[in-house]
Amino acid sequence: MNARLLAPCALVLVSALLGACANPPGAAAGAPLPRVAQTQTLKLGYREDAQPFSFKGADGKPTGYSVALCQRVAASIQAQLKLPKLDVQWVPVTAATRMQAVNDGTVDIECGSTTRTLGREQQVDFSNTIWVEGASFVTQASSPMARPADLNGKRVGVIPGTTTEAVLKRLSARGIAPVLVPMQTHTEGIAAVRTARIDAYATDRLILLGEALGQPSTVALKLSDDYLSIEPYALMMRRDADLRLAVNRGLAEIYRSGAITEVFRQSFPAGARPSPLLEAVYILNALEE
Repeated sequence: MNARLLAPCALVLVSALLGACANPPGAAAGAPLPRVAQTQTLKLGYREDAQPFSFKGADGKPTGYSVALCQRVAASIQAQLKLPKLDVQWVPVTAATRMQAVNDGTVDIECGSTTRTLGREQQVDFSNTIWVEGASFVTQASSPMARPADLNGKRVGVIPGTTTEAVLKRLSARGIAPVLVPMQTHTEGIAAVRTARIDAYATDRLILLGEALGQPSTVALKLSDDYLSIEPYALMMRRDADLRLAVNRGLAEIYRSGAITEVFRQSFPAGARPSPLLEAVYILNALEE
């Protein structure tokens, strides 16, 4: 090779190697975990109206089961990255904004009541399962509506873009066609049932209970005994293998150590116990290093 060409070629090779080191395979530019390590800041998204999983407490601070899990995951990430400190910033999101907030980096991890689906995994990453829930609906206590078939032709409130909306639309295959009324929040949905603006409001069962009990009213509500769907909850984040591994490592520690028992007791009324299905989730995801 011509000696005058050797030096430029060597520089090109060195530059390529340095570039490969700066962005190893699978690490996208601006990946969240290196940014967290550099800034010592972790941005966590939370819902203000998804009681008892993620909501604004009486003191104005984020609280709930998913929030408590994320606080422990954040501590685990700090330890994994060997950071002297980690500034955890809480950012409110809604059902409509949560996915965009994750994708554009407004939040690193969404700590709410988000169901993991294959369709959503085309856009975002999910942690291992943190909860198993089912969708249902509430009506005024005086209403004769009790089963999914009773929703036919009725005004049913639901938040657009949720898995519950998709389930309600699929009822048409069974000859059940509710009139879907879009709601912005669970709080709005419960209030709309109480004022008879809609006949029923549908979302996950525990959220229905939390919202109904959290809104004092003289109008009594009842929860259907039937499930519309099964909803596996997970923490949502940008598509990044390193961040997903760090989050799952934190969750595995929580499940494996038994700390999940304390999280559960702090988040739910005294005497509440995990269902056998939820206990299986904890056991199956208590992964070893």
